[in-house]
Amino acid sequence: MANIFQPSADSFWSEQILGLNYLTVALLTGILLLAIVVRFITMWVAPKLLSKIIRSDSIQSKAVKDSDKALGNAAGAGIAMYVLNTLIKLHEEGQNDFSLPGIIEELLPNLLQFILALSLVLWAFRLVSIVKDVVQLFDKDGELDGSELTLISAVESLLRFLIIAIGSVFIADALGFNLTSLIAGLGISGLALALAAKDTISNLFGATTVLLDRPFKVGDWIIIDSVEGEVMEISLRTTHIRTSMDTVVTVPNANLVNTPIENFGKRRWRRWQSLLHLDLNSNPEDVATFCDGVIEHIKSSPITLKHESSWCQVSALSAQSLDISLNLYWDVAGGSTEREEKEKFLLSVMQLAKEKKLKFFDARMMQNS
Repeated sequence: MANIFQPSADSFWSEQILGLNYLTVALLTGILLLAIVVRFITMWVAPKLLSKIIRSDSIQSKAVKDSDKALGNAAGAGIAMYVLNTLIKLHEEGQNDFSLPGIIEELLPNLLQFILALSLVLWAFRLVSIVKDVVQLFDKDGELDGSELTLISAVESLLRFLIIAIGSVFIADALGFNLTSLIAGLGISGLALALAAKDTISNLFGATTVLLDRPFKVGDWIIIDSVEGEVMEISLRTTHIRTSMDTVVTVPNANLVNTPIENFGKRRWRRWQSLLHLDLNSNPEDVATFCDGVIEHIKSSPITLKHESSWCQVSALSAQSLDISLNLYWDVAGGSTEREEKEKFLLSVMQLAKEKKLKFFDARMMQNS
């Protein structure tokens, strides 16, 4: 074996081609073939191995199936870099005749390190998307509420930022940058960068404020300045709001610190007021019974609150109609539920008026009479 790696000057392995001896060419070819084999084995084995560990299909898909090429590239580049550095080290110790021109010996390991670092960064960046699936997997009811979605959004943004920052360091090292000088240079230019990125820093502080104070969460309907809509996502830099026109407004988080925020999602109840117009010729006793019936219906409903502050009373007597003021409080979470319950309530009011033989005011009938 020693004779193969240290051939004599007149042996076949010592002959030159393109400035490289046959031994070096053979070893480089072997490293390339090894990297390719390891890449395909990783792409084939990783999904099968992780499928035994991870039971969730969505996590399997995002962690491996959608990233098998990145994992394969990382494994192939990693094994090739290890073998190449080992051969270079042995050559420096005089234990083999594996010899590369200086520029290739310097660039090839860095190229492999660059492929390894970039592949791992891409895989890790895609892996961030499993945070939501992992939280949902351990959630008791399997349904994520607004607070959990807000936290997931923040964690995903933070992880992406860390992956890019750490990955950039390894990629810079692979490209030959002096990390000590680079870090020192960043320290010297830190003030200039802070001034240039003051808006970004303000947005980061704004995101931190939103997460700590929690003035709203994902899913809440809010009003910020002239923007009104549902909070879709809270990232480190911006907050995305979908309006009633189905457009998405991107609000910098820095704007949220000193701007009043009206959050409909934090309402303890939803107040509803209306005015019923009865026919002027209605029987007063029937009207009083009708009002009592409406109040009883409000109090018996499981989705109403503040019964002591609810009312259904005659509020005005005009030349054309008898006006009844209605006030109640809904205990509902969303606007769609409120609309559904309002429809049921109004239909029951109509039915009650029909039973009391009461008629609602109709301006057309007054004109005809």
